[in-house]
Amino acid sequence: MTFDLLLLAPVGAILALSFAIYLALSILRMDEGTDKMKEIAQAVRIGSQAYLKRQYLGVSIFFVVVFFILLAMALKNYLVIFVPFAFLTGGFFSGLSGFIGMSIATQSSNRTAQAASKSLNSGLRVAFSSGAVMGLTVVGLGLLDLSVWYYFLNWYYSCHAIPLGTDKIAAITSTMLCFGMGASSMALFARVGGGIFTKAADVGADLVGKIEAGIPEDDPRNPAVIADNVGDNVGDVAGMGADLYESYVGSIVATSALGVAAGLGVAGVTVPMVMAAVGVVASIIGTFFVKSKEQADQKVLLAALRKGVFASSFIVAVVAFFLVKATLGVENLGIYWAVLSGLVAGVLIGLCTEYYTSSGFKPTRSIADASLTGPATVIISGIAVGMMSTAIPIIIVCVAILLSFYLAGGAANFNIGLYGIAISAVGMLSTLGITLATDAYGPVADNAGGNAEMSKMAPEVRKRTDALDALGNTTAATGKGFAIGSAALTALALIAAYREQIIIFGKDINASMMNPPVLVGLFLGAMLPFLFCSLTMRAVGRAAGKIVVEVRRQFKEIIGLMELKVKPDYARCVDIATAAAQKEMIAPSFLAISAPIIVGLLIGIDAVAGLLVGATISGFVLAVMMANTGGAWDNAKKFVEEGHYGGKGSAAHKATVVGDTVGDPFKDTSGPSLNILIKLMSMVSIVFASFIIKNTLFK
Repeated sequence: MTFDLLLLAPVGAILALSFAIYLALSILRMDEGTDKMKEIAQAVRIGSQAYLKRQYLGVSIFFVVVFFILLAMALKNYLVIFVPFAFLTGGFFSGLSGFIGMSIATQSSNRTAQAASKSLNSGLRVAFSSGAVMGLTVVGLGLLDLSVWYYFLNWYYSCHAIPLGTDKIAAITSTMLCFGMGASSMALFARVGGGIFTKAADVGADLVGKIEAGIPEDDPRNPAVIADNVGDNVGDVAGMGADLYESYVGSIVATSALGVAAGLGVAGVTVPMVMAAVGVVASIIGTFFVKSKEQADQKVLLAALRKGVFASSFIVAVVAFFLVKATLGVENLGIYWAVLSGLVAGVLIGLCTEYYTSSGFKPTRSIADASLTGPATVIISGIAVGMMSTAIPIIIVCVAILLSFYLAGGAANFNIGLYGIAISAVGMLSTLGITLATDAYGPVADNAGGNAEMSKMAPEVRKRTDALDALGNTTAATGKGFAIGSAALTALALIAAYREQIIIFGKDINASMMNPPVLVGLFLGAMLPFLFCSLTMRAVGRAAGKIVVEVRRQFKEIIGLMELKVKPDYARCVDIATAAAQKEMIAPSFLAISAPIIVGLLIGIDAVAGLLVGATISGFVLAVMMANTGGAWDNAKKFVEEGHYGGKGSAAHKATVVGDTVGDPFKDTSGPSLNILIKLMSMVSIVFASFIIKNTLFK
């Protein structure tokens, strides 16, 4: 029975990828619009591909170096020999999922603009279908990679010796757990590099174009406008795809490892793998519920997307009951309620994020109100809203942790309770196929608006794309909240998995709060997210400064540019942003990877546990605050642009543009990178656990 159920994982992977291919082909058959629209889309495509090519070449060097380091460790028996290869496949599929999603997104922007010339619903369907390709590609490739490794290792350990201290299923899950380090590493490079590129271009374009030159957003006279559109794709699509790929597989492998530690054996692996496959089917069904009437109203559009997400969540909630009952037995039915708590927590975090970031509600409108008294009050009001927005999501996650632990049976069996917390993260991420679609659709709608503006389409088209774009800001913030919430639960599961890995190597962790190494680790961990954000924020500031200088130069030196007699040098801004992103992403990425190794070698395994806990707690709160602050600032600007407080070009508008430019790195660079930081540190700790135990200075 268990073996038959596990086969649903590769079947689900094939189904997800097949439906993604179907959606991609249907998008490519749609009308591309006028020659001018095609030209603009092609320029964005070329810039996006050039950026990713340069990034992947740089990242490949890192992967080759780390592969040989891991291989050397494996040859010295610190690791199982398959870990270096699992590291490579995790990184490869993480990058591939982002590349595929970006490729379809750049093919969809002009098609979305053209569809929006017919109706709002037509534009919504094209943009959402593009996002669905991203979502289904992520879950399809994730399940495929996991399935291949599971069946390969199952065969191998049936014919060869099992590593000391484990049985066959423990050896399988221990090895699979390590492959998440590759996915997390690729995700961090993609998120940080893409985030620096997109926000440097966006900030540079807005500061000089909107504020100094007084020209509209996406105006073809702005030299940074193509770089801005490229950034939407490399940061908000490719980066986000790699990010959520690692969240998805990380939650599954951590849950599988904890299931084995809890004594559930193969059944403990079956539940998260098959639940992910069920989520694929639910997500595909949910896509058919996303429709809208011809009404450019954000609440109507939000309701259209919610129908799809709620339908998918309901399907998973129903099927998960029978899955847990059939696989784990009636005696472990409490684990189903842990799944349900994760699903509900994900939906509630989404609704909370909508409230704090949508212009339809009081918090964001209060920021727009503050624009009447200048940029300073916009900044103050936005930060206050962002700080306030952390309370409810934190409470939701805390409740989900307690419910998952105790409902799963944690009072009687501690390891079962930990498995309950981990499986709640899988429940939250099980509908990732459609949840990610509602997020990835936003950059496509944003690019569609830019295409409509630059190709001089009818005003009603831009009005429709602006409505879709404003919704995209909210769904993007919702997606980030969802990703951060799931990251907190997954990080807890990974910390527990780190302890189990330590136990496999014959040691244990003294997690007492009175243990000095743990306290030191907590302090260092709490500090790391702030240091990381400082590095990424400063990186955006430096890169944006270079874009500002270049845009000013072109406005000054290119005669006839403002009269549209000649084109600006778009490629120069793309090249500046690309070079800056590749250089600036090195320091924060190195910090994330090296911190747990350095702390472990200098202070010991107890300090690493404290480091992971401290980083998870402060990183979670800081990430929620930054993502929601940035989303609220962005939508406050959109609210003014709709005609409130004087509309575009007014003093209030310029004040909200300043808020938006500050919020850009908050919500699209530093904030979303934090959820990768806290998981990558845990993954690195797990992979290097044996090495740290044998080489620490703190004996």
